[in-house]
Amino acid sequence: MAYTYTERKRIRKNFGTRDSVLKIPYLLQMQKDAYTAFLQADVAPKKRTKEGLQAAFDAAFPIVSHNGFVEMKYLDYNLAKPAFDVRECQTRGLTYASAVRAKVQLIIYDRESSTTQNKVVKEVKEQEVYMGEVPLMTEKGSFVINGTERVIVSQLHRSPGVFFEHDKGKTHSSGKLLFSARIIPYRGSWLDFEFDPKDILYFRVDRRRKMPVTILLKAIGLNNESILANFFVNDNFRLMDSGAQMEFVSERLRGEVARFDITDKSGKVVVAKEKRVTARHTRELEQSETTHISVPEDFLIGRIVARNVVDAETGEILAKANEELTEVLLKKLRSSGVQDLACIYTNELDQGAYISQTLRTDETVDEFAARVAIYRMMRPGEPPTEDAVQALFQRLFYNPDTYDLSRVGRMKFNAKMGRPESTGLMVLTNEDILAVVKVLVDLRNGHGQVDDIDHLGNRRVRCVGELAENQYRMGLARIEKAVKERLGQAEQEPLMPHDLINSKPISAALKEFFGASQLSQFMDQTNPLSEITHKRRVSALGPGGLTRERAGFEVRDVHVTHYGRVCPIETPEGPNIGLINSMALYARLNEYGFIETPYRRVVDGKVSMDIDYLSAIEEGKYVIAQANAALDKDGRLTGELISAREAGETVMVAADRIQYMDVSPAQIVSVAASLVPFLEHDDANRALMGANMSRQAVPVLRPEKPMVGTGIERVAAVDSGTVVVATRGGVVDYVDATRVVVRVNDSEAQAGEVGVDIYNLIKYQRSNQNTNIHQRPVVKKGDVLAKGDVIADGASTDLGELALGQNMLIGFMTWNGYNFEDSILISERVVADDRYTSIHIEELVVMARDTKLGAEEITRDIPNLSEQQLNRLDESGIIYVGAEVQPGDTLVGKVTPKGETTLTPEEKLLRAIFGEKASDVKDTSLRVDQGSHGTVIDVQVFTREGIVRDRRAQQIIDDELKRFRLDLNDQLRIVEADAFDRIEKLLVGKAANGGPNKLPKGTKLDKAYLASVEKFHWFDIRPADEDISAQMESIKNGLEQTRHNFDLAFEEKRKKLTQGDDLPAGVLKMVKVYVAVKRHLQPGDKMAGRHGN
Repeated sequence: MAYTYTERKRIRKNFGTRDSVLKIPYLLQMQKDAYTAFLQADVAPKKRTKEGLQAAFDAAFPIVSHNGFVEMKYLDYNLAKPAFDVRECQTRGLTYASAVRAKVQLIIYDRESSTTQNKVVKEVKEQEVYMGEVPLMTEKGSFVINGTERVIVSQLHRSPGVFFEHDKGKTHSSGKLLFSARIIPYRGSWLDFEFDPKDILYFRVDRRRKMPVTILLKAIGLNNESILANFFVNDNFRLMDSGAQMEFVSERLRGEVARFDITDKSGKVVVAKEKRVTARHTRELEQSETTHISVPEDFLIGRIVARNVVDAETGEILAKANEELTEVLLKKLRSSGVQDLACIYTNELDQGAYISQTLRTDETVDEFAARVAIYRMMRPGEPPTEDAVQALFQRLFYNPDTYDLSRVGRMKFNAKMGRPESTGLMVLTNEDILAVVKVLVDLRNGHGQVDDIDHLGNRRVRCVGELAENQYRMGLARIEKAVKERLGQAEQEPLMPHDLINSKPISAALKEFFGASQLSQFMDQTNPLSEITHKRRVSALGPGGLTRERAGFEVRDVHVTHYGRVCPIETPEGPNIGLINSMALYARLNEYGFIETPYRRVVDGKVSMDIDYLSAIEEGKYVIAQANAALDKDGRLTGELISAREAGETVMVAADRIQYMDVSPAQIVSVAASLVPFLEHDDANRALMGANMSRQAVPVLRPEKPMVGTGIERVAAVDSGTVVVATRGGVVDYVDATRVVVRVNDSEAQAGEVGVDIYNLIKYQRSNQNTNIHQRPVVKKGDVLAKGDVIADGASTDLGELALGQNMLIGFMTWNGYNFEDSILISERVVADDRYTSIHIEELVVMARDTKLGAEEITRDIPNLSEQQLNRLDESGIIYVGAEVQPGDTLVGKVTPKGETTLTPEEKLLRAIFGEKASDVKDTSLRVDQGSHGTVIDVQVFTREGIVRDRRAQQIIDDELKRFRLDLNDQLRIVEADAFDRIEKLLVGKAANGGPNKLPKGTKLDKAYLASVEKFHWFDIRPADEDISAQMESIKNGLEQTRHNFDLAFEEKRKKLTQGDDLPAGVLKMVKVYVAVKRHLQPGDKMAGRHGN
């Protein structure tokens, strides 16, 4: 096995019995892919697919005015470069975001010459309009909102589509199963169908009042005859003077008890009265070529007429469809000369008369009456005018603006209805509604199966991109309303698109989502594992999801389809158990948002290296062996019977029946659970605690790699983004505590760019949980690097491996009762050696505001403080970096003006003696909190635009610029060295026509001559070969261009640093002081092993 340069530094012995088949995918892929697809920033406008921002704009535009003569069209959008980078946003408390600018056209049509079909364009105005700011995702998959890192958690919600279920007999006291169906769109009104205990079928829209389903069927254009024709088959009768002849259909007779003697064609009795008709009887009737059976009169009474019966001569309707036959009606029919009569066929077992009964409760007569009934239910109290009634019905299910099934919904709907195609209209059609009612009636008749709502084929994941898109759509919808109102004015007034579009609603919608949504969470940054887990979280809570109180036991339980998709172990204990889950190690999302997991294909008992990703629905069709199934050296399955999973059940099957096999035993668990060694021997509850508690481990002073690991440590550390990884291969040119400079390999450097990578390391940065993020280089000057190698360790990592704790020698024994139950006894040496000492960083902020009595001031001039207390403050009144502070020490001096007060006698006396006014300011300095001892590690000063900076603020800016210039100089040094190396290779051994130091014509150049000339004068050498001259000219131009670019970059940085800061209203100056506190292990601290013990 070939080791990378990083792995060679610590070679691990692998005790695994199986080789890895599939590399663990990048653990933040799901988040990053989702947001990349949302922004499509690097895709050319013409090539963008209809998703994310593009889909939102396409849905909102074009906007047409009420009169139709003005239109606003959208062409494309672009994203501006963010003003500040991630680190600057964090220090300044800003949002790391990019401005969206959309190119729109305002088209005004000519009223006079336009017709409704053919509009003549009068003028077109095109402009780029600002459409709010969209937060950008950082390299680590998080967002920086108002200076803090946040994570948008993915949501697991019920997939759009159609679902069939029953109430499990809980609604009615008899325990009867009441079936129901529900069509859930992505956006729009829900449509429910449900049976009541009397077997009448109702529908309801958006959980409003229920109505008989036949009203809906009439509203979509069916009448009584067509409704019955859709749901029933007919028994055809030929009326006789007494009784009738019924058409013989063997399947309908079989199993029934004869209510009269059944005779064949010749009059022979085949089945006697009260006897059950068997297959032998029907076969006998078929053999005797009997086509009709004589039935008595009372067999007809109570049957339901299937079609309207019309008098051929007068045109009078003698019997209506769905009317019950009575003696009187039969007499009337016979007297009118009706011979043939169709009645619907029903039975108690599998052909109930539900729709016919429902039709009887329905009082509407035609399509319009049915639509009026629906209108009254939706808008009680409003007068139903014809236009309003038709418009409302269209808008409910047929209008793409208000109803959207989405691609997923349509795919799921068609699959459920047994249609072969997976695409179609995004709105409902009449056929869709009819098909759902038919399937539901079939269910009630005992055909088919209800859906399992907790099956992962019925639940899909909504990622960051989709959630952000929904918010952007909401903002655009609000804009659309406002623009529509104002478009009319554009005809009279010379308005431009930016006068009509106000981007505030978009900014507000996005700000609310990223800042306050239930799914936008403060990133858990305790250690690298907690970061990575937070980003891989899947929550069933949130807008459009479940609520804690309403979620039952079933939703929270582990389901068979979780296998390889969602971790069965890692979930919080407490009220959220089972509602918040973690994605399994190899799981990914498919194009519809369903979770897929990889399997190796097995053909005729031989395991291949082909890997297929299967969703929960596809998986149910196959027989899948476990990852630990025994294989011979050729990769064939051995053994008579092999343990496998089929349709969610564990079965023992022969090798030739197996179609797939798991890729790894770790495929069923999440990252945190896969870090527990020997997980298979742990108790499930304890494993849950172990996985959860490893996320709470505080980074220690000296991280120590685990002696026994699972091999996931390196993957977790690298993917979390805590360690610094080489983006390209090369050689380390320079290393110090704060930066690593790498000269990139020529093969990996792109043409015309600087072949240098500079990695600035994070030093003592405060995390969201006040822990310390600190990077240490692990390479030396001259080290060779390949792409992906670890350059520097971060918090809780050791040589690029996750190191959450320490390797301790522990004893399971009693010790005078001091370790009763869950107490742990620690030796003093553990504390003395700082094994569990950690550094925490606290941020203390002070603001100088403008008050009614005058401005507050940050100063060293503080009343009633001794010189000793002031000796650590500089002349600006701010503490020095490196000062050790105790509780009560002043960090930043600040005075606030106080109002005129009545003087005490003492003050009056002082006034009289010294004749001056005593100070009228009070001390409001920033001091260290009680219980904190630490070291000041950083100070940031922010000054409002227009206010003079103090010396300390200026000094901070100068230091920052000096550091930046150093980076640029390093880059320039390497670029120049590289350029002169290339020139030397070009010139040595070549003839020259002249050059510095009076070089004679035709001299062959050697290294000694080049060394005697200053490098920048090499460009004055005139080679005899024109080709070499051209190459040298190109190198010279490249160097000059690089220098120019660096000067521009430096100037931009200087401008950024010297411009005023954005501060809250009324704040003139803000100072942030960062204090590092060293915490030792003390009684009351929590300690745990990886197994939750």
